[in-house]
Amino acid sequence: MKARKIYLIRHAEPVQISKEKIYLGQLDLPLSQRGLRQATKLAMLLKKRNLEAVFCSDLLRTRQTAEIIARQHGLNPVCVPELREINLGLWDGRPRVEIKTKYPALYVARGQDIVNFRPPQGESFADLQKRVIPAFEKLLETIDGNLAIIAHAGVNRVILCHLQRLDLAKLFTLRQNYAEIYVIRQKGKSFAVRKYCLT
Repeated sequence: MKARKIYLIRHAEPVQISKEKIYLGQLDLPLSQRGLRQATKLAMLLKKRNLEAVFCSDLLRTRQTAEIIARQHGLNPVCVPELREINLGLWDGRPRVEIKTKYPALYVARGQDIVNFRPPQGESFADLQKRVIPAFEKLLETIDGNLAIIAHAGVNRVILCHLQRLDLAKLFTLRQNYAEIYVIRQKGKSFAVRKYCLT
């Protein structure tokens, strides 16, 4: 297999539903006006990167980002439901301060075991890993050339931990803001990861 690049992208900024920081999992929000501008900048940045495919989760914020990027390459993005953000169950879309107040014991438990903790009716990061990694590996088998994957912070962190052989408990040491890219250079079974920040 010749060397190729995988552009692992976090979707652009979604609309804000609260002035407070919220738990955003699978709540299906569109891009904000700023997010649309970010996605357009991403598309211009990747315009000459010879992408053979663009994949995304099936949530609106990733689909909108992916459509704008794919258009520059004459492609249609392929939605992969397994790339959805972590399911936060009853916590999804709720302000963090509300969760801390309403579920104090669970809030502490999450901090003590971030990998295995499940919010009520939700997933753990261990669950997310079991869902995402097989789907990611299948995508790599379907395309030989460069590709872009537009997903979510949780999903991308799980992938990056896997590629860099990091303990999943360290996933929050990996930062990726809206519309930021990790460039993964693959040659055979070897992966080299570097971050590229969109300014």
